[in-house]
Amino acid sequence: MPKRDFLEFHAVDAAVIDHLIDRAITLATLWTERRMPQSLTGRRVGLISDDTGWRNMTAFDLGIQAMGGLCTHAPVHLGQREATADLAGYLQNWFDLLVIRTRELYNLKALAASAVIPIINARTSSNHPCETLGDLAYIKQQRGSLEGLKVCGIAPDANILRSWVEASLILPIEVVQVYPRLWHVRDPALANANFRVSEDMDEIRDADVILTDSWPQEREAADLAAYRVSAAQLDRAKSDVVFLPCPPVERGEEVSDDALLHPAYKSLEAKAFLLHAQNALVEWVLEER
Repeated sequence: MPKRDFLEFHAVDAAVIDHLIDRAITLATLWTERRMPQSLTGRRVGLISDDTGWRNMTAFDLGIQAMGGLCTHAPVHLGQREATADLAGYLQNWFDLLVIRTRELYNLKALAASAVIPIINARTSSNHPCETLGDLAYIKQQRGSLEGLKVCGIAPDANILRSWVEASLILPIEVVQVYPRLWHVRDPALANANFRVSEDMDEIRDADVILTDSWPQEREAADLAAYRVSAAQLDRAKSDVVFLPCPPVERGEEVSDDALLHPAYKSLEAKAFLLHAQNALVEWVLEER
């Protein structure tokens, strides 16, 4: 059977995503009850991070151990001293799975092409599929369904928004990027009927989910002030809207302080599902077939 990589959200079937989301919801209950299945017993996972950030790699480490697996952090840097094919050969001598957080998606794809063991993308500068998978699991747990979901991404063309656009390629959801034209997603590989761009903040009025990401480094603050999410903006949205600003939040830039006190703010609850979704993903990738 072919190995199961998870490099881009849309590189797996919608049925697989549905399974992972439902399994994540089940694992969330088992986690709360401290009854985690030992389905990773005997499995050896290498954790590699040559990028900043801590949430999802910590969750991978904790989740793998809680499900009976063995994991270790390997101080590997892709695309530097050692050839990618050589790295793949050495690492697959020891591990059943590699979970990698790195900057360049093409380095991750090159490693996956050389390795006989599966690779999970823990984050790149191009996409962040595990983050989106966790958010979707939380949303489905709250709503009961993802059918017809409208997601407003008040964010530039960057990894968080891109993973939601990847999801729109295979799931029955609508994703709208609301941002100045300069930072619109224009990648033809992501174009699809479920994704569109806009500059109109009125799009949030009927959104089910509102997400944000950091402002671009090169910008004039006045140009983006209209796209700052505040409590007043959230009051214009649906009463059950879910507001998911991407951590770390830059208060006073993409998000105002009062927005984080609004009842719609659910990042703390949603990010708990990052652990559960990643547990489901590792379990599926290593599933005996």
